[in-house]
Amino acid sequence: MDVKRPKPIIVRRAPGRPTEARVQLAHGVRRAALGRGGIKALKREGDGGTPTGPLPVRRIFYRADRLVRPRTAFPLRAIGPRDGWCDDPSDRNYNRHVCIPYGQSTESMMRDDALYDIVLVLGHNDRPRARGRGSAIFSHLARPGYTPTEGCIAFTLRDLRAVLSELRPGGRFLVMP
Repeated sequence: MDVKRPKPIIVRRAPGRPTEARVQLAHGVRRAALGRGGIKALKREGDGGTPTGPLPVRRIFYRADRLVRPRTAFPLRAIGPRDGWCDDPSDRNYNRHVCIPYGQSTESMMRDDALYDIVLVLGHNDRPRARGRGSAIFSHLARPGYTPTEGCIAFTLRDLRAVLSELRPGGRFLVMP
């Protein structure tokens, strides 16, 4: 039996706007924010770049205290107060989900703003991990005006829900150079 791999969600830089993307979904093109460093072929920790290439969806988190459970074929995990992400290249858990409090350089997943109300953990520098090659590459909610991210791909809530409804297990983003 031939197993069909899901089509990737294509992410292209918006013409004349290095920190914005146009994202091709089955039913139209959506706007998204990219990293402040634009799209980068050689991603480094702290450069603000969105990495090129395939970015498989590894996990999905959401804020159950703020949103109705999103519809998706992926398993979901509610974000709690101890959920964090390690972005310290010298730590053994670099670019991994951790329980906080933890270490010196850990980002809380339970933010005061709405950016992480839905978080898709994208497979960048995770299998295997290399120190300094970038961490915490997610797809999440955009700030008003689609201001740049630290390297993530950010959508409005409506558009991120459209992405979730289209994704299937094995699904991925494909960021074009």
